[in-house]
Amino acid sequence: MSNTKNTQDSQSSQESQESQDSRNSRSSNDHETARKRPSPMEVLRQARGQLAELTGMEAESVSSFEQTEEGWALEVEVLELERVPDTMSLMASYQVELDSDGQLTGYRRVRRYERGRSDARRSGGR
Repeated sequence: MSNTKNTQDSQSSQESQESQDSRNSRSSNDHETARKRPSPMEVLRQARGQLAELTGMEAESVSSFEQTEEGWALEVEVLELERVPDTMSLMASYQVELDSDGQLTGYRRVRRYERGRSDARRSGGR
């Protein structure tokens, strides 16, 4: 009879350990999922790098950055054509979209301008 009791205790202990392992595994998986989500700074770095790889142009700055339902949306300024003097260089703004993991899903050029020019301001009554 003591042999049966030891077997039951052993099975009970094993089931308890398996249950604990399962809870730890779920908690660990939840933690890993949370860790896998890139931070906003990681998203910015990934976006700049991926855009440069696709277009061959380095990003000079990010002029807008926001989280969307699908992931992230950025507007990135790049140097398209270097000229002398520098104020005559051609710049471009690219709309860049990334998924929630920070992977680029699309981009398009939305504006092209000379570096030395500012946007025309609209005045209310004129």
